[in-house]
Amino acid sequence: METRLGWLRLNGNQLKLLALLFMTVDHIGAYLLPQYFGLRMIGRLAMPIFAWMIAEGCRYTRNKSKYLLTMAAFAAICQVVYLIFKTSLYQCILVTFSMSILLIYTVDYASKKKTPLSLVLLGALVGAVCYICVFLPGDLPGTDFRVDYGFFGVLLPVMIYLGRSKQEKLLLAAVGLVALGREYGYPQWLALLALPLLSVYDGTRGKLPMKYLFYIYYPLHLVVIYAIAMLIR
Repeated sequence: METRLGWLRLNGNQLKLLALLFMTVDHIGAYLLPQYFGLRMIGRLAMPIFAWMIAEGCRYTRNKSKYLLTMAAFAAICQVVYLIFKTSLYQCILVTFSMSILLIYTVDYASKKKTPLSLVLLGALVGAVCYICVFLPGDLPGTDFRVDYGFFGVLLPVMIYLGRSKQEKLLLAAVGLVALGREYGYPQWLALLALPLLSVYDGTRGKLPMKYLFYIYYPLHLVVIYAIAMLIR
């Protein structure tokens, strides 16, 4: 699935910018222009790209604890935005990816140590994530508590991370996206269309420093969209 066309390449920054665009279009469709369902369809391409970049970040980051804590901190900020503007307990994608990163680190730890304790720790974490994503919403009746993209959304970056080559990563990503499609139905199946974009990823970060763009842009664009929606209503 590697391309031989030199001009048909995308680095990490370019993929992230595309994902930000797809995500913004999706949220505009969700909160400002719900009558235009095509916007939500375009938005399905964002999550697979972000999941791939999370896996790459876990593999190449020099400071694993900082990477996890940064994601978790901005997840907390987004939850405050949700609570203020929507009085919502819905857990945003940054919460999903925070659990993904923690799970990846635990998988790494268990694979290196290979001790009974490390395997018990991994099993306990998988069980906890499964409970939070699958069973906790039912234990909180009368609320809208739900983890964005659910259990399979948490697993998607983990599956991509486990791939040893680009071909394996693409195959595992496809399996994860099929699981999401079966879970959420149409238009979630359209997320598979992100795979051709990921297939031309050249494995480089890109020259521009964009490390914190996604973290800052995510809560900021939500505040702007929610504010516009409130003004319209």
